[in-house]
Amino acid sequence: MSAATGIPREKSADALARFYREVRARSQALAAPLNAEDCAIQSMPDASPVKWHLAHTSWFFESLILGGYARFDSRFDYLFNSYYEALGPRHPRPHRGLITRPSLDEVMAYRGHVDAAMTALLAREPDEKLAGRILLGLHHEQQHQELILTDIKHAFFSNPLLPAYCGDVAAARRAQQREWLCHPGGLVEIGHDGSDGRFGFDNEMPRHQVLLYPFRIASAPVRNGEYLAFIQDGGYRRPEFWLSDGWARAGEEKWQAPLYWLCDDDGSRSVFTLAGIQTLDPDAPVEHVSFFEAAAFAAWAGKRLPTEFEWEALAPDFPHGDVWEWTRSSYDPYPRFKPFEGMAAEYNGKFMVGQLVLRGGSVATPPGHGRNSYRNFFPPHARWQFSGIRLAEDQ
Repeated sequence: MSAATGIPREKSADALARFYREVRARSQALAAPLNAEDCAIQSMPDASPVKWHLAHTSWFFESLILGGYARFDSRFDYLFNSYYEALGPRHPRPHRGLITRPSLDEVMAYRGHVDAAMTALLAREPDEKLAGRILLGLHHEQQHQELILTDIKHAFFSNPLLPAYCGDVAAARRAQQREWLCHPGGLVEIGHDGSDGRFGFDNEMPRHQVLLYPFRIASAPVRNGEYLAFIQDGGYRRPEFWLSDGWARAGEEKWQAPLYWLCDDDGSRSVFTLAGIQTLDPDAPVEHVSFFEAAAFAAWAGKRLPTEFEWEALAPDFPHGDVWEWTRSSYDPYPRFKPFEGMAAEYNGKFMVGQLVLRGGSVATPPGHGRNSYRNFFPPHARWQFSGIRLAEDQ
């Protein structure tokens, strides 16, 4: 097994080519329910148009893997570079919705052009180092598949008609009966080591020891009904539960409930989903809350948020994957962290400041993409991600 690629050596070429086809096809399937106008919209600076995601993921293969092949259009370097300073200037992120040209059809032709070159490259059975870079490109595209869903959901919520996406997206499981799982503390191994042959991002490595004190963690995430009780008890009006920056942000943006919750005329609650407006399910995991809201709820409940190390230590013992779960850990490098080599060095490390770690995955995460060592990260005010709450406490 190749630790660099996560693909059996004897089948690496065929498996990698098949994985490439599957990932690229899924991106286009996610865009299939949308029209050209849907794919061009950008509802806020932190989101990107679906068309941009489709083009950028192709640009990634073109710029970081293919090298000196016949580029589809050299102007795309400026349009679809995200944040790679070493690769030159780029169009400002907040203005991606202004890129009406190239058209969606041209972007699809661009994807086809890149796919043809990548298919030829894969047919030559890339060596382990190149296969590792290709696998990085595919996991990168899977991250953008999740962003396609989070971003179009925000765009449709910003539309007065509140249209439904109606794509093939799994609904969150109803929350399980909560139990408290105990950990005795001590030294635990944290992080990805590649021994199982699976892919890992550089920010998950190296595997290292962390000292934990005895703690308990909930076996299930917080439910909508529990969060509604927090609201009804004045949770958004009681500063004693809030971090100072969170209290200020909640006041400035007039938060009164999680993003996408709606208050009906009769006082009942509904929620906007990718399938349109639905009655709020009190037993489903609460989602689209910021770190500030998660921390406030935990304080109200007399608990706290787990650290990312506590979360990972007990992750094999509880179900997860419905919502990304905020932790109390800053997004920092692990001891002896080394970024990816070459141009991919900018992938993760330069964002390791001012962000909080989330763990677990969500209903928008592509199947098979997550793992217990996976570290997602967002600023503490972020709410458009499928983010929820798992509680912990000291023993």
